[in-house]
Amino acid sequence: MADLPANPMSVELTVRHRMLWWQTMADDDLPEHWEVSADVWDLDVCDPRYRHVSDIKLAVADLDGERNLLDSIELGEWALEFIAETIIDLADGTLVPELDARVGEGPSRMVIVGWFEVAEAWRGHGLAAPLIAAALERFSNNARLAVCRLSPADFRSRGQDRVAAELTCLRLGALLERIGFFLWNGVYVVDLKNQDLIDASLGPLERWGPYSDGTSGQAARQGE
Repeated sequence: MADLPANPMSVELTVRHRMLWWQTMADDDLPEHWEVSADVWDLDVCDPRYRHVSDIKLAVADLDGERNLLDSIELGEWALEFIAETIIDLADGTLVPELDARVGEGPSRMVIVGWFEVAEAWRGHGLAAPLIAAALERFSNNARLAVCRLSPADFRSRGQDRVAAELTCLRLGALLERIGFFLWNGVYVVDLKNQDLIDASLGPLERWGPYSDGTSGQAARQGE
């Protein structure tokens, strides 16, 4: 653990709901915007420069509501296309049979993973997957599934060349699959009750938990 700024077991999640000041809680047909920040808590010693560990941006959308133009701006066209291709009846959010068979019962809501990034000082230790899983688990009681689209264009807009962007998508796709995501019509999907998602914290617990010597567990993938 010498290369880490602090023990990962001291990292806490802060979940924030973001909305315009003039929106009211009665506007329940609009997508909800959430931000999850992972940071070393104040009780552990850590250089202040490295206390921040990761950020994840999420949106939560109803699957049984009427879509409108504002949704396309807030969720993105790909999310609306995914809903159109996978929902049989918007009145109750019924999924197409092939997808319904792979996703457990739950509220007719979908979590959209918009962006995730691990701070540079924390990369290379296998924390990305468990932190994504931990963030999504917070929504497992009020949504049925989570989705994430990986597009090379998103990474090229952040300065990567074509080859690097494609490799990044492949690497992140493999990362998502390790915590239960599967590819469906070009979009990664996970049942929020999936056991792989729930068990994603076991690896870090074995490596850095109170009964670990800090060396057990699989080697981390580069950049995670």
